[in-house]
Amino acid sequence: MRLFSARGKAGTAPLPVESHLPGFDGATGWLNSAPLTETDLRGKVVLIDFWTYTCINWLRTLGYIRAWAEKYEDQGLVVVGVHTPEFPFERDVDNVRQAAKDMTVEYPIALDSAYAIWDAFSNRYWPAVYIADAHGRIRHHHFGEGGYEECERIIQRLLGEAGRGGVGDDLVSVAGDGFEAQADWANLESPETYLGYERAQNFASPGGAELDEPRTYVAPDPLRLNRWALSGDWTVERRASVLNQADGRVAFRFHARDVHLVMGPRARGTSVPFRVLVDGEPPGDAHGLDVDERGHGTLSQQRLYQLIRERGSITDRTFEIAFLAPGVEAYAFTFG
Repeated sequence: MRLFSARGKAGTAPLPVESHLPGFDGATGWLNSAPLTETDLRGKVVLIDFWTYTCINWLRTLGYIRAWAEKYEDQGLVVVGVHTPEFPFERDVDNVRQAAKDMTVEYPIALDSAYAIWDAFSNRYWPAVYIADAHGRIRHHHFGEGGYEECERIIQRLLGEAGRGGVGDDLVSVAGDGFEAQADWANLESPETYLGYERAQNFASPGGAELDEPRTYVAPDPLRLNRWALSGDWTVERRASVLNQADGRVAFRFHARDVHLVMGPRARGTSVPFRVLVDGEPPGDAHGLDVDERGHGTLSQQRLYQLIRERGSITDRTFEIAFLAPGVEAYAFTFG
């Protein structure tokens, strides 16, 4: 997951030809569509959206991608979501299928579990948008969040160049809520933070992490801003921290409106109850989508969970989540 922002307007300057659309031959499967070939896309303007379903940066762009797909379909736009997984469980087709259903992603999805399409585009970011004209030439790209007006103007322009009538120049209006609400950028001071040792930073439990071995951890009090800690019996693995016994906890000192955590039960079909506290108290009105006012929630899927959405003033606060049973994989914090 990556965080970027950009502003701009398409204007009337000639659009560069960046490359030719590589196609989707490397897809490991498709959802919502039969495999799309070069013949299927001939004469169409194509928007390719690289995503992975736990990425909060992509989720905050989804309202625009969905709106463009609906608005311009009859004018000749084809939106293709290329799902390239970041975490191991995102390679599971059933997980992606369920996520697409939950998020109302109804346009064609190319599954890119082997990173073949990612490599064919030389892509390095989630989210990433590439827009190809009716001749299969990529004319624009945008990495990360933002740039929505510019992208839509280019869609309109390329549809016009393709001879499509009735396109108009009005722009979609998107009022995102839930996961799709835009970040509170003015108050966002906590970075994406991974809990597996491959990319972990700012781990504060005394003695550091014991890699790939069970260990009992404690959390220091107080935590410094943007530091995190484990308490209880955990194994810190390459991609995630895994809870071995009940009553394991993760704490994070944060400064943001939203707290999200990518996590899930280690075994499919199981569930783990948890409780969230902020500065030692239930979150109340600051609870996120996946907890109640008392901070109670249940871990039942491998996905992104929204745990805190602060309705009041934003300041440094300490988040803690306690799991009441073992078998949890915790991958990464993200904020908004």
